[in-house]
Amino acid sequence: MKFEGTVLTLLGVFYGLMGAVYWIWSKDDTGGVMLVGALALGLLPGLYLLWWYRRSGKRLRTEDRQDATIEEGAGVISSFPDSSIWPFVFAMGCFMGVLALVFGTWFAFPAIALGVMAMAGFTAESRRGGDI
Repeated sequence: MKFEGTVLTLLGVFYGLMGAVYWIWSKDDTGGVMLVGALALGLLPGLYLLWWYRRSGKRLRTEDRQDATIEEGAGVISSFPDSSIWPFVFAMGCFMGVLALVFGTWFAFPAIALGVMAMAGFTAESRRGGDI
């Protein structure tokens, strides 16, 4: 986690510096805001990974150690989620939310309904497991 966190944090700092230089030099708000978004896309996961690395007592994972063997990384990796319809329903709610910004606020009502329905479906499916 240390390597990934460092790389993402450095990318975020780079985009922040380039965003400041770009905005001062060009006075273009659109590009500056995009580079600030890139700053956030680098800093948020990077600092989160570094925080978890420090919280874990600065222990290196098996993948990060030079002296690790294949046997140390063997075993159960994790459980993977089953297929679900709720990510699609949530994406359609977000899509209709964007349509509400473009075409009219009446699109916000089905967008909110789809979003709430998808979150309830996610929650129920994660608590019970399987299909609803």
